[in-house]
Amino acid sequence: MAAASSIEPHLVPYPTPPVDAPNMVVIVLDDIGFGQLGCFGSLINTPHIDSLAERGIRLNRFHVTSICSSTRAALFTGRNHHAVGVGATQETSFALPGYSGRIPKTAAALPRILRDNGYNTMCVGKWHLTPQADYSASGPFERWPLGLGFERYYGFLGAETNHWSPELVRDNTPIPTPTHTTQDGAYHLSEDLADQAISMIRDQQHATTDKPFFLWFATGAAHAPHHVTREWFEPYAGQFDEGWEVLRERTYQRQLEMGVIPPDTNLTPRPTWVPEWSTLSPNERRLFARYMEVFAGFVTHTDAQIGRILAFIDEQGLADNTIITLMSDNGTSSEGGPTGTLNEAASWLGDHATVEEALANIDEIGGPNHTNHYPWGWAWAGNSPFQLWKRYSWLGGVRAPFIARWPKKIKDAGSVRNQFTHAIDLAPTLLGAIGLSMPKVVDGVQQQRVDGVDASTMLFDTSRPEHRATQYFEMHGSRSIYHEGWKATSNFVSPLFNERAHITGSHSYETDVWQLFDLTNDFSESTDLSAQYPERIRELESLWIEQATANNVFPLFDPAAGYPGHPGEYPLPRSATYQPSDHPIAAGRVPSMFGGFTMAAYIDCPANETGIIAALGDHQGGWTLRLDHGTPHFDVVYGHQRAHLVGTEKISGSEFRLTVTMKAGALALFVNDSQIATGHFGGMFMFPGVTTAAGGMWIGRHEGLPIVDQYASPNAFTGHIKTVTISSGSSSAGPSLATTMRIAEGAD
Repeated sequence: MAAASSIEPHLVPYPTPPVDAPNMVVIVLDDIGFGQLGCFGSLINTPHIDSLAERGIRLNRFHVTSICSSTRAALFTGRNHHAVGVGATQETSFALPGYSGRIPKTAAALPRILRDNGYNTMCVGKWHLTPQADYSASGPFERWPLGLGFERYYGFLGAETNHWSPELVRDNTPIPTPTHTTQDGAYHLSEDLADQAISMIRDQQHATTDKPFFLWFATGAAHAPHHVTREWFEPYAGQFDEGWEVLRERTYQRQLEMGVIPPDTNLTPRPTWVPEWSTLSPNERRLFARYMEVFAGFVTHTDAQIGRILAFIDEQGLADNTIITLMSDNGTSSEGGPTGTLNEAASWLGDHATVEEALANIDEIGGPNHTNHYPWGWAWAGNSPFQLWKRYSWLGGVRAPFIARWPKKIKDAGSVRNQFTHAIDLAPTLLGAIGLSMPKVVDGVQQQRVDGVDASTMLFDTSRPEHRATQYFEMHGSRSIYHEGWKATSNFVSPLFNERAHITGSHSYETDVWQLFDLTNDFSESTDLSAQYPERIRELESLWIEQATANNVFPLFDPAAGYPGHPGEYPLPRSATYQPSDHPIAAGRVPSMFGGFTMAAYIDCPANETGIIAALGDHQGGWTLRLDHGTPHFDVVYGHQRAHLVGTEKISGSEFRLTVTMKAGALALFVNDSQIATGHFGGMFMFPGVTTAAGGMWIGRHEGLPIVDQYASPNAFTGHIKTVTISSGSSSAGPSLATTMRIAEGAD
């Protein structure tokens, strides 16, 4: 036997971070326009974000893809969104290279790269990079946060959620709906997310104070639904009574005073599809102003939660060597339409509340009874000084606020950088700041072309030359290209949200008109020079085609084209049987109920039992099968459409089979073989809105917000459920692609 002293230790190496590696915090806001933060000219109070800008720098020519999933894919991978298969929202993935919704292994994400280089990686908040077909308990989990390189996750996987009662995941597992945070008062998601972020940093620092961390903090705000308590929006009472033209003008003047836009910037005029405030009725003005007051309070509340995280980093002595970046994923959202909405999911399908209906509920706007969204006049005002908004390739959709702070290296605090930058530059820039580069090979997989550029030297030196000469843009057919100071933009109008009935422009690619702008001298994309430079516009259109071809943009977006959808790992079952569980079944794995269905529940009722047998959704859109002290009920709601089937007799003292059938809108409720109630549902059944508080179907219980007011939630069945079986009446039936797109893209 060899002596212990003669044994040579065999050590398994750990990844080692660069010397003096900084911590990194990336804060991604949702649907915040260029002019909706105080430090970018807004009248909305954002003191903590403003302080971040005062201690750091602002970029006034930072660009995104104009929609959520695509921008996040670009931020994470350093590649153009089509090049990594995220050409549109995750809810509408197609079997096409640029639109699969599945980030390939050839494009390793920033958290994975940092983890491989000795960082702890944490993600809190909105994700929206997992295909909806992969949300289930069986995954696959490759494109969940932990699958793309994070070690810890807390948040929601989808496009949006109810801030009062969200569907949440911790790591790879759904969790019960939370009921409180460290802050006093009612539960609110933004407060919970801040709590979780602070807790993750604290835990990591307790374990290894010398190990750098990467925190991705993505708020649900200010994406609809705009949810906040009165204490946050009441201070804005009366501040928007003069209307959106006045707000936009005041924002523009503040932007000039602050120097976040050049002094010769033109304020683009009000388009015809945004009505003059003075032409609105008194009731409309009162309602629309309240929508904006609630939105402003929502943003200020979000700022306060970000402030808590920033204060914690300061208190822990981490601020000096922590890179903090803050940005929005796209321009303002117009999805509230011309008049706003109390139920955005229903409004995507044309089911709008009238002004009178909304006024009757004006004191509930911002609360749990509604999923409200402001009218698009406020979106236009919030994008000052630009045209249009989210989902378009005009600057109103693709130019977003950006702030960076790193006290140890950035010495000209409070300054504004004007170099052209893009979301694809974030990953290579953060890596470049710590002496790393995008890897060539990950897990033996050769990595694809990196489209982003390391612009880290620009963060420290305002005189650095512009590092990017060319960048294409495309979303839902809206197209533009930037090249050496010039931008060409098509006038194509999206077919979504009935915008073609309002917005002036082309409705087909064959009749597109490209306009030309000299962004070097025209910051706001206000003056079309195409007639003056016809050859240049033709050259830029050709360059766009070249770039689009290289990045898998074709075929262009067309809801009528019948593009094949990208399937999940396994096909949707025609019929499935479920048992009670503490966790919901992902909606994307429930048999299709769109073309009719049969649902049969086998239950044991020793007495007059009460509670949920099966449920999906909430009072904005959903259905439930339940007993109320022995009386069977089946309820379904979607916007104004509702049906309530109620049995005439109580059932108890035995085993029963409760069955619900639907065919061509006709509903029937049975106990054993006896029909006990009938009804009709004229809405879409069941394509639940992605705003629903429940992320899936519950068996034996319901958490989140109730479907109807006749029961409280959380709610559990007091009897015994053996099984619930759902069989599709037509497994191939489903909404049209255009309808699917309206719902999915509205949620992004």
